[in-house]
Amino acid sequence: MASAQPGGGLHGRAATLLAARGQKYTTARRVIVGALAEAGRPATIAELLTAVSGLAASTAYRNMAVLGEAGIVIRIGGTDEFARFELSEEFSGRHHHHITCTDCGLVLDTGSSPGLEAALAESVRDITQAAGFEIIGHRVELVGRCGSCQ
Repeated sequence: MASAQPGGGLHGRAATLLAARGQKYTTARRVIVGALAEAGRPATIAELLTAVSGLAASTAYRNMAVLGEAGIVIRIGGTDEFARFELSEEFSGRHHHHITCTDCGLVLDTGSSPGLEAALAESVRDITQAAGFEIIGHRVELVGRCGSCQ
């Protein structure tokens, strides 16, 4: 399990980021961060509530907002009415993209090839020069139908 000490491990880094914003790393926030780390893919609030006993929906939504403002969690929009959440790349240290099912809304993480990332970086440079826009990152979402929905 990750260290609970500030500065060490997943939970320590979360506590440090929240403290910098004048927030505490409460038990509920710790549980949410742990559940997202274990989920292995973007999860809905309902999925988190199923995975974690004793967590109220209102508590999960309220704390998800705080974790998002701190840069620990990001919201992933899907093709259905349910938002999904995951640890941010900056926090998890893992760059990835998503594949999304248009029928059931399932969102899965997927990696990308070094060639794709190099092509994206080149395109970003071109866009930045042409539009005078500062690019701070990118997200790629592949959309289709999962094996269960085909």
